[in-house]
Amino acid sequence: MIVDRRLLPHLDWPLLGALIALSLISLATIYSVTWDFRLDQPGREFWTQVYALPIAFVALFVCLAIDYRSLTQRSLWIYAALVLALVYVSFFGVVRGGSRRWIPVGSFSLQPSEFARIALALVLAMFYGESRRSARAMGELLAGAAIFAVPGFLILKQPDLGTAAIGLLPVFVGVVYLAGLRMRWIWIALLALVLLSPVIWRYALQDYQKDRIMTFIDPSQDARGKGYQQIQAKVTVGSGGLFGKGFRQGTQGGYGFLPVAHNDFVYSVLAEEHGFLGVLVTLALYLFVLMRSLDAAKLAKDRVGTFLVVAIISGFAFQVVYNITMSAGLAPVKGLTLPLMSYGGSSLVATFAAFGLILNVRMRRFTN
Repeated sequence: MIVDRRLLPHLDWPLLGALIALSLISLATIYSVTWDFRLDQPGREFWTQVYALPIAFVALFVCLAIDYRSLTQRSLWIYAALVLALVYVSFFGVVRGGSRRWIPVGSFSLQPSEFARIALALVLAMFYGESRRSARAMGELLAGAAIFAVPGFLILKQPDLGTAAIGLLPVFVGVVYLAGLRMRWIWIALLALVLLSPVIWRYALQDYQKDRIMTFIDPSQDARGKGYQQIQAKVTVGSGGLFGKGFRQGTQGGYGFLPVAHNDFVYSVLAEEHGFLGVLVTLALYLFVLMRSLDAAKLAKDRVGTFLVVAIISGFAFQVVYNITMSAGLAPVKGLTLPLMSYGGSSLVATFAAFGLILNVRMRRFTN
């Protein structure tokens, strides 16, 4: 599997460079926050991320080498494999923290839900892009919703509301909006959500999900319990000031005051150690990634490529924004990674694979 050398000049090297820069910032942050002062070495999480990085590059290369049109034509098979993996997890997956999300693979664990965004993006790009279907037709809109609902429901059962609502739903919304969905339907859906919120609160949300919402509204009501994470995250962000405390000099993350600092709250650790200026650099890299990806969608040679890029970048952008606002105390706490930055091998591999498809679309815009 080799990329045609004639296509390499058309590869978006600046976008690839930004992805590498963010992954290296991630490694440095995880190295710092997981440092074991007793053993004088970084924690297991750092080495897991180091091992995952070359696998992520392989995934990116594979998704870059195969013409994206070939992948969309086989998207139903990819989608079916993803659904089967999610069904397998429902019965035989590893349980951690009350959630059944992982498949053991040797000494590592695979989280299929992280790859759901790719499978959903491919099949929706084929459904709306290649067939030129319009989301203005109710039947075609509902068909797209059904495609989203199957993996969404299976992920929701794990339970993993964050991935289903914040990782997958924006993929579907981004595609159907591009396919012509009228804004009034979006407003109607939002109005229905508001009107049904008492029913959702009473019958759909679990007790821990209600607690998270109430804690977000007033974390001080249980400052040592359910509100602890949110309070500590804001303290961690604010303590960095303008220039930060320095590499491996953070106290909130390094000494364990902020739980899961290497995962859900890696942005808070970055802010503590490198301050406002470090955060600005990182946000600039994320903004660059988003703008280059949108440029790839604009330059795509066909509708399928445009739809594929928009689907992927919609889910990516929403997850980035949510994680950062959560770390700043502006959104309820969810177990949701910051793509390219948080600890998690499956997340890193899936994200690099997704950007392999975006690079694929841009690189092949001059081919027949």
